Amino acid sequence: MTDQKPIVEALMKPGTYDEYPGRIELIQTHISFIFLTQEFVYKVKKAVDLGFLDFTTLEKRHFFCKKELEINRKLCEDMYLEVVPINKSRIIKIKGKGKTVEYAVKMKRIPQERMMSNLLEENKIDKNLIERIAEIIANFHSKAETVNKKTNKNLPELDPIVEANWKENFDQTREFIGKTISAEEFELVRQKIEGFIERNFRIFKKRMKEGRVKYCHGDIHSGNIFIADKIYIFDAIEFNDRIRCSDVTADIGFLAMDLDFRRRGDLSDILINRYVQCSGDEELALLLPFYKSYRAYVRGKVISFKLRDPNIIRQEKIIALKEAKAYFRLAASYSESLA
Repeated sequence: MTDQKPIVEALMKPGTYDEYPGRIELIQTHISFIFLTQEFVYKVKKAVDLGFLDFTTLEKRHFFCKKELEINRKLCEDMYLEVVPINKSRIIKIKGKGKTVEYAVKMKRIPQERMMSNLLEENKIDKNLIERIAEIIANFHSKAETVNKKTNKNLPELDPIVEANWKENFDQTREFIGKTISAEEFELVRQKIEGFIERNFRIFKKRMKEGRVKYCHGDIHSGNIFIADKIYIFDAIEFNDRIRCSDVTADIGFLAMDLDFRRRGDLSDILINRYVQCSGDEELALLLPFYKSYRAYVRGKVISFKLRDPNIIRQEKIIALKEAKAYFRLAASYSESLA
């Protein structure tokens, strides 16, 4: 793993920035260092290889920074500003002199209190807001590139993609059995999911033929939505087209699962009902528990990755352990309902 500690330390200092940053705050995910300044956000990709993504070289991180900018401008054009180089000569500085040692995606900062996850905790999300979000997602899907054999002759059918995604999930979570997921939950989900895919492969093929498989956002949950002067749905997946390429149910189902997780099943139902009204996708209900289980399982998996991240402090790992367990329990409960 590339040692990014000097860069992280430098970005915690005001002199590293192009502008006066004010107070600097660092937030970490399993794949990013995110630096919050007074007006902007700088996102640096961690030099990791997690199987479903590979950021291990500077060239790859630069490529995916540019791709992140391109993809996310579709929903948040005025939020995603530019990709900036981080250079080193005598000192490390953004757009400085000397060799480029890292890259960051620069974004406009929206106040953290306007994040949907925080507003949900304060009971400030109502039916009207949820319906507006459903309308935005339905409109985004209507314009998103459709994935089928005509547009991409090398693309496999959807059911092998779905199988590959789930196989990757199971392979990457075996190390967490007994830690964040029990052996019973693991086997329950595996058996239910594999059985559902086998019984319903015709539906997956039908959905692709009907144009319901798109290059989607891939990561729509309340932590990736700001409700400010307008609604920003940000942080779309740029690092893996296989994951971004999905049935639209997987996209809208992620936010529905997130609302269920936060014990707002009432809002989850409103979201789905309004999305179906806007999209006309009545068949979505058949696949919703399957894709909700998928999204909950993925959340459990990626949060579990924090347990082995040397950059994450012990207290955050304790929180991650509890949260990952809760997501895996939810994934198992959705799986139980699959026919």
